[in-house]
Amino acid sequence: MCNSVQRRGGRMDEMFDLLDDDGAFAWQAEALCAQTDPEAFFPEKGGSTREAKRVCLSCTVRTECLEYALAHDERFGIWGGLSERERRKLKRAAV
Repeated sequence: MCNSVQRRGGRMDEMFDLLDDDGAFAWQAEALCAQTDPEAFFPEKGGSTREAKRVCLSCTVRTECLEYALAHDERFGIWGGLSERERRKLKRAAV
């Protein structure tokens, strides 16, 4: 997750309601993106990702966010400081 913004017809902050009993998604409560402008994390095609990535740089759960995005094949938005294109490139390099 990371972003409390509308995405795919739903609110990202609903992800906070999906915390399981073992706290697997507890890291999301620490995410800085939930405290900032949500539009920055899901820019329009060709829009700037600079603001979102700047927030991610100082986020303490950046690694967990990126791991979540990679594990769940997130195709939209900035997660863990990387765009969808950058995440695809990272996955290809890891194979």
